[in-house]
Parts: sequence; C-alpha cells; structure tokens
Amino acid sequence: MATGMVLALGAGGVACASDEDEHEPYVGADEVCGGLFTGPLAEMLEKVTGEKVFAWENGKGMERVVTALKEGYASGRSWAPGAALCEPDPKGGRLGDEAGISFSMYAPQDVEDEGLPAGAELYTMGVQSSVNRGGALLYFECVSPQLKDSDKAPLRIQGGFGRGESDAPDTREYRDMNMRILHAATLKLVKELDCEDNGGLPKVPVLTPK
Repeated sequence: MATGMVLALGAGGVACASDEDEHEPYVGADEVCGGLFTGPLAEMLEKVTGEKVFAWENGKGMERVVTALKEGYASGRSWAPGAALCEPDPKGGRLGDEAGISFSMYAPQDVEDEGLPAGAELYTMGVQSSVNRGGALLYFECVSPQLKDSDKAPLRIQGGFGRGESDAPDTREYRDMNMRILHAATLKLVKELDCEDNGGLPKVPVLTPK
C-alpha cells in the first residue's frame, strides 16, 4: 500500500500534487478506491475491516489490473502476477499489507484442494472459490474479444480479497461478506474485460459450501 503511494508521489511531480490537493486525505468506505465500494458494500467493508475512514486513492486500480492481466495473457506464460485493484488503508495503517483486492493470472495446478490456506473452506462458485477468516479467493476463466485466441485458451483469473489485521469475528456471516465483496469487484473486472457469460460467474453470489 505505502509502496504504491510512494511511487505515485515520486513520479507525479506537480500534476500529481495538484490532483492530491483536490481530495481530502481520508475518505469514507463509499469513496475509497474511486468509489469501488458502493451501497451495501461500503458497510460490509467497514464491518470486516473494523474501519470507517481510509486513505484516498485515485481509483486507477482497475486500469492497472486490466493492463497487467492482458500483458500476462499475451506473454504466453502459465501465470502472471497481476495487480492490486484496491488497497484500503486506514489512518495508522492498522490493517497491514494483507488488506485489499487483487487479481492475477493463475496456473492450472493452482486450483487444487490441497493448496487451500489453513482454515479455509470451499464454495461452489466459479472454477474454484473459498473463504476463510481473513478473506476470500475466487478462480474463474475469461473468454473475451479483447483477448486473442481466448476462445481456445481462456484467460485464467484469480481474485483475492483480504480484510487485513481485523478483529472482526470469524462467523459464517463475516466469511460470506468477504466473498460478497470479492464477487462484486470481480463482476466489475469481468465487465471491463468483456468476458463472455460473466466469466461463468452468477450476477448474485452463490454462497454455498462445497
């Protein structure tokens, strides 16, 4: 989180400083990351993180993610690191580096039950999905006119949400909120990439343990 901010300030010069001056340094959950969390999602973010005020971000995370995924796919490699969509950073940085939403290109062998984090449980949505105390993971495939030959070899995308060093309880309600937040952000990415059939994901999250 801090690294991205340092890079932005270091490279932006006068233009970046002017842009920063137009915004309050801290905003509510509904304004963080360019308004990524709207409506009920803002309340969910507050609940799972235990925070209500976050550092302002310019909302260009989607652009970074789309670019990284397209470049990774074009490289022909089996996986690529991707990029962060949003890194909600409260005053004091209490959530740590694990808080946020990111997307990457996964290798086929990554969707194996043996690779689940400790305490995680599988859900039925997507190619593979899982939740645990600290967040959620969602794997799906994207066929898109923006991705050459993806009808033959779809882009494999892994999405992850982490709530960071939060004291929120580890209950079914909170695990489901982790997945709801990730699912909503993933649908926005699917739209940006023009993935056919929403990348195989439902418009309403399926929160059924496998």
